[in-house]
Amino acid sequence: MNPYGDTIQEHYRHPRHYGSLEQADIRHEDVNPFCGDRIRIELALSPDRIVSAARFQGDLCMIATAAASLLMERIHSISIDAVERVSEGELLDALAANIQPSRRQCALLPLGVLHQGVKAWREGRTG
Repeated sequence: MNPYGDTIQEHYRHPRHYGSLEQADIRHEDVNPFCGDRIRIELALSPDRIVSAARFQGDLCMIATAAASLLMERIHSISIDAVERVSEGELLDALAANIQPSRRQCALLPLGVLHQGVKAWREGRTG
């Protein structure tokens, strides 16, 4: 039995939107220094700033992989402004599990990298 529940197990075993994009408008990578999880998130935007493609890849634990998979599903086909409004609570709720405080950084790493990447893109920087 998986202590993290069905949602995390399913997204860990079968992550959605895993891989990279040949043409990414936003690309950002970071690492969780406490556990070593590393993730890169890439987004392609349509001319009207809608996420037309979203991918992630990295060396991630079960929780971070599931969180990234759920997050990529969540942001596909929404505006970049809506991407910025995705909250920690929304992502934690989507995981449908009781994430212990010691593992919250794993669950929230993908969202932090996503928000950092959007910020860098808005500032004209690349990650």
